[in-house]
Amino acid sequence: MLKGIAASAGVATAKAYKLVSPVVVIEKKTDVNAADEVAKLESALAKTITDIEGVKERAAKRLAPEELEVFDAHLMMANDPELVGQMKAMIENDGVNAEYAADQVSNMMVSMFEAMDNPYFKERAADVKDVTYRLKCNLLGLTIPDLSAIDEPTIIVAHDLTPSDTAQLNEFVKGFVTEIGGKTSHSAIMANSLEIPAVVGTGGVLAEVNTGDVIGMDALDGEVFINPDEATIARLAEKEKAYKEEKAALKTLINAKSITTDDHEVELAGNIGSVKDAEQVVANGGEGVGLFRTEFLYMDNDHFPTEEEQFEVYKAVLETLKGKKVVVRTLDIGGDKKLSYFEFPEEMNPFLGYRAIRLCLNRTDIFKTQLRALCRASVYGKLCIMFPMIATINEFKAAKSLFEECKAELLAEGVAVSDDIQVGMMVEIPAAAVLADEFSKYADFFSIGTNDLIQYSMAADRMSQKVSYLYQPYNPAILRLVNMTIQGAHKNGKWVGMCGAMAGEPYAVPILLGLGLDEFSMSATQILKARKVVNGLSYAEMQELAKKCLSMDTAEEVLDYVKSQVD
Repeated sequence: MLKGIAASAGVATAKAYKLVSPVVVIEKKTDVNAADEVAKLESALAKTITDIEGVKERAAKRLAPEELEVFDAHLMMANDPELVGQMKAMIENDGVNAEYAADQVSNMMVSMFEAMDNPYFKERAADVKDVTYRLKCNLLGLTIPDLSAIDEPTIIVAHDLTPSDTAQLNEFVKGFVTEIGGKTSHSAIMANSLEIPAVVGTGGVLAEVNTGDVIGMDALDGEVFINPDEATIARLAEKEKAYKEEKAALKTLINAKSITTDDHEVELAGNIGSVKDAEQVVANGGEGVGLFRTEFLYMDNDHFPTEEEQFEVYKAVLETLKGKKVVVRTLDIGGDKKLSYFEFPEEMNPFLGYRAIRLCLNRTDIFKTQLRALCRASVYGKLCIMFPMIATINEFKAAKSLFEECKAELLAEGVAVSDDIQVGMMVEIPAAAVLADEFSKYADFFSIGTNDLIQYSMAADRMSQKVSYLYQPYNPAILRLVNMTIQGAHKNGKWVGMCGAMAGEPYAVPILLGLGLDEFSMSATQILKARKVVNGLSYAEMQELAKKCLSMDTAEEVLDYVKSQVD
């Protein structure tokens, strides 16, 4: 048995298909004709483009339009005059062969992306590798395996799966196991979309597996069994059956209320980054969107998105939710979220620097474009706008004033704007939590961003492995800040949501319920599980449980106590 990361839930047993991609060996040659090498490069590029178009066409049978966008990005990359121009320049200036030029330029680009702090841009390195690997194979006349030809129940085992590989998976592929990767890699995202089990980051699996071996994979606990015995196969079959039954049972809760055994109702919403995500929230019984991360509109672009471009997306999300509340977070870039077309100042600690609302209040041109688009879209649903990274009341007032300014401008232009837009703020800085009762005089609602609230409260970078033990959502200090925020809001009749990872954790839900949290926002796939938890709890009992948790000393003590009460 090997241990990995459960990236897409499920259990499966099938024969292994060991994906062995052609080994690309590049030799540097200098006794070449530059014109011939440029022609060879152009021919290989043309074939690469045709190949990607073919993969996209096959993938369109199983993937949604938004998921096919990765291939549009690949086609853009293959047609990128900068990328191709650098390869041609190396051939002509250095007198080298096309394969060597392609390899050198692609390695340089991959290194550049991998060196970036932002996880999103780091993962773009995989796109460069995918496209340029295909190009190098075409230059060398090597054939890439065709996974779409698999015609029997199979579990794919690979070092990694490229977006092109994953898009070719058909109904015979029951799951896949990779040596590298994480929960946010392309392959993991696509596996979730295709609803097939995936265990990634399974070190050493390629050395242990041969094509034809039987693989048992438990993508609930991240375990991979190679040639399992009869007892293990039977146990996995039972677990697979139980998982499917639980999944079916949870679907019966899609239209149910999120209500406790003693009739206290809360709202379970979803976190989204796109229209496709919004559709998933609706499909999973979400009662609204508690966090629309608009930064992806900016990060997936090569320019600041225009008012019209943003308006179309916001309108589509609001229409998808059909009158249910949609909380849109205004632009939250900086820290680890960079833009390729905007230069941030060099800072010792960018997480505590020029980012989020601080950038928006400085660059009001960028901010007002977004606010105008939001105001215009507001007539298509129930819109709530929230500002990230608010530290002072003056910041909130300044941001709200710009919102009012944009609204007034549009109305003066004869553009319809809803008169029922709630304007609130993220509580992710401890100062805002401490002063919540004062902030709630001005803000219509709060949404607690626990990921940042925890790292700022504990003075521990959540991306640092060395101090990862300090990421403690159950620490009584964090719970007290959450409690302070909720009490401060309720004092002035305002509602409070939570959109950090903590909101969807099964053992956090009872505490948050007891503290009086009004809205829990999480990934779409967590909603029904959370509803099942809420529906089985007593609000009165959870209030007592939360009170005890606030008086405890350690996160471990809190977690052990909650488990003893609700398991």
